[in-house]
Amino acid sequence: MIEAIDYEPSLKAQWDGFVTSAKNGMFLFQRDFQDYHQDRFPDSSLMFLEGGRLVALLPASRSGDEIVSHGGLTYGGILSGSDMSTSRMLAVFDAMLQKFRRDGARRLLYKAIPIFCHRHPAQEDLYALFRNDARLVRRDAGFILRPSARPRYSSLRERSLKKASKAGLTLVETEDFVPYWKMLTEVLRDRHEAQPVHTLEEIQLLKSRFPDQIRLFVAMLAGETVAGTLVFEDLVFAHTQYIAAGPAGRETRALDLVYDRLFTEIYADKPWFSFGAATEDQGRVLNAGLAEWKEGFGARATMLDFYAISL
Repeated sequence: MIEAIDYEPSLKAQWDGFVTSAKNGMFLFQRDFQDYHQDRFPDSSLMFLEGGRLVALLPASRSGDEIVSHGGLTYGGILSGSDMSTSRMLAVFDAMLQKFRRDGARRLLYKAIPIFCHRHPAQEDLYALFRNDARLVRRDAGFILRPSARPRYSSLRERSLKKASKAGLTLVETEDFVPYWKMLTEVLRDRHEAQPVHTLEEIQLLKSRFPDQIRLFVAMLAGETVAGTLVFEDLVFAHTQYIAAGPAGRETRALDLVYDRLFTEIYADKPWFSFGAATEDQGRVLNAGLAEWKEGFGARATMLDFYAISL
């Protein structure tokens, strides 16, 4: 029998320990990351016990009568140990759905963890979703490559990289987030009428908690930050987000230099390098220009899926 219990702060050490050993765990699911914005995403995480032994976790938050796994994270499906079997996952889902029904929830939105984040194969949950009549409600196209076996760059990327190499740019890893966040905020505001999901204070807090997993790389020109990206790094992948280039960065093709150095030098030994998604409007719209830029480096599409289960 599988028992589903609510997570509570007194169980933090057990939670974090399981995340570290899970075959699809990553630092985003550590409580020091997951809880930094719990005021906006009330926690509804579950821990699953079999004979008193912890066998799985579900990072989750609640909004009204909907459970989301997790509302404040990119992913958030079931985290499982190396001994998770398909039949045991079905029992975990039974316990999970019964628990949420008892708690008055009407719907579960389940964000599956993409396969490039798996330390070992961990897709038993996809079968359990199918068995429970889950409906695919969103599919984002993410782009990844294997640094050690990437295809050749497109001719356009080759030309842009040559231009960047001649511009006098330097790639720097920095712990000073202030100049980059200022440029990022201006770029998102002026070009996309948007703003960063994380405030400067939030990203600085997370960096202080996870100094080795959160890294900022910027392109410098004449002492100024002109482009860059934030990297979330874990055991089997490096994932980039908050990609931005100011006017001088766009003119010199600085981002091409940044990314070339990341996966040919800094992350050359990582199994997977993730460029993030290139879709909008809940996955219904492909940003073709952004996708083409990522594919020009040899990245290819992998799916980031969201499923809904009526409770």
